[in-house]
Amino acid sequence: MEKGYLALVLHGHLPFVRHPEHDQFLEEDWLYEAITETYIPLLNVFEGLVNDGIDFRITMSVTPTLVSMLTDPLLQERYLRHVDKLAELSLRELERTRTQPAFHRIARMYHHMFAQARSVFDEQYGRNLVDGLKKFQDRGVVEFITCAATHGFLPLMQTRNAVRAQVMVAVEHHTKHFGRAPRGMWLPECGYYEGLDEILKEAGIRYFFTDAHGLFHASPRPSYGVYAPVTTPAGVAAFGRDIESSEQVWSTKEGYPGDERYRDFYRDAGFDLDYDYIRPYLHGDGMRTNLGIKYYRITGPTNRKEPYVPKEALGAAEEHAEDFLASREQQAEELLSTFQVRKPVIVAPYDAELFGHWWFEGPLWLNALMRKIYTGQKTIRMITPGEYLDENPGCQVSSPSPSSWGYKGYAEVWLEGSNDWIYRHLHKAEERMSELARLHRHAGGLLGRALNQAARELLLAQSSDWSFIMKTQSHVEYAVRRIKDHLLGFTRLYEEIKENRVDENHLHGLESKNTLFPDIDYRIYASS
Repeated sequence: MEKGYLALVLHGHLPFVRHPEHDQFLEEDWLYEAITETYIPLLNVFEGLVNDGIDFRITMSVTPTLVSMLTDPLLQERYLRHVDKLAELSLRELERTRTQPAFHRIARMYHHMFAQARSVFDEQYGRNLVDGLKKFQDRGVVEFITCAATHGFLPLMQTRNAVRAQVMVAVEHHTKHFGRAPRGMWLPECGYYEGLDEILKEAGIRYFFTDAHGLFHASPRPSYGVYAPVTTPAGVAAFGRDIESSEQVWSTKEGYPGDERYRDFYRDAGFDLDYDYIRPYLHGDGMRTNLGIKYYRITGPTNRKEPYVPKEALGAAEEHAEDFLASREQQAEELLSTFQVRKPVIVAPYDAELFGHWWFEGPLWLNALMRKIYTGQKTIRMITPGEYLDENPGCQVSSPSPSSWGYKGYAEVWLEGSNDWIYRHLHKAEERMSELARLHRHAGGLLGRALNQAARELLLAQSSDWSFIMKTQSHVEYAVRRIKDHLLGFTRLYEEIKENRVDENHLHGLESKNTLFPDIDYRIYASS
């Protein structure tokens, strides 16, 4: 007997990083690594499930910045160069490890992985993974939703126009690339504030997600906790994150990814192998960096790591899928016995890049879980939020509490000592963008181009990734440079527009570098 629903949600996001002015750029590797380790493995899982007749359901947000990079010809070409270098290194590794059976098996695994990634990327999907993703939308098994245009943390924006632009640009961009308007939106960092639902409603968004305390502290308090959505005062559904299912996967101590049989993310050939040997595969500056070839398993809280054994890791993924499903079955039974009249929906959201990149076996776990759900039990049914709302149209009206899924549950990650300096500049830029849009409601030609590029520069400066990186103290110099560059680019355009002296060469340089949102209309900032 069906007793509840499981809504698995993957949030796919990377900041927009594209540097045509350099032949290689370290931070572009974030995209290339995610393509090889996350996006292609997920596509392979979806393909295998469909081919085997598994009627799974999953929801996936793909941010506009990520879509922009995945569809960019320059980055597509650079990805092929990247994976070809790794394939070459893996071939050399087969030779180097030929007398070390434990490592040779792993080298063979990587050689196959890189060759297959290239084939899937170039031949199967014609370099455009967004088209590959869209195929599963059209088959009705994956519900794709959007996110704010550049993943700006909406609660810390000062003006309604700025928030509205992040939302509206995202919806238009998603509709263009996926062929249909998004029903849902992943709020960056699950950041919600009172009144945001009005903007979502205007954009045609039917639902969004909050962290658990966003519903626990909602007013009035929801009758079903996080196990049924509420309808906000503006008429948008809010789904709350389930704590238990999140902890089983996310927790660094109790979560599945910490199992000693899984691959150790932090031991990489880029640091383990002889420098002269790996030098041809590093960037031009010669700095050691992760290459994605990792030979060791977690082993335990020790520096003495044992070789990775793929067969054992696969067994662990199967065990953990079984455990996760059993936990959800028990959870659904207990909740239904309490609620009586309403089947619970268990919302389990995760960063997509956790699966494959950080947790190498994550796609194996997902594959095993979805197969077990559809072949071994009748208690849980996978569902998307859109399907849930279609089947359960009546929801309690309640106003979610301001919240996020960041550390301590509010805005502390994105507003603290390392990054608080950015906001007076961002807020001034918001005001100036609205000023320009109101002054020039019918601009075209060079002036129209300058206004549209000013909007792009503001959106890029607002990305929550920059303040997050400053907080976590990783790639800080790059994050600071990016936010300063976008603010400087915006400010120069603002001054040139105000003085009616737009420098076309400078404008062209910005347009050539920051190519996302080619159809943007600066008038989005002209609303009162």
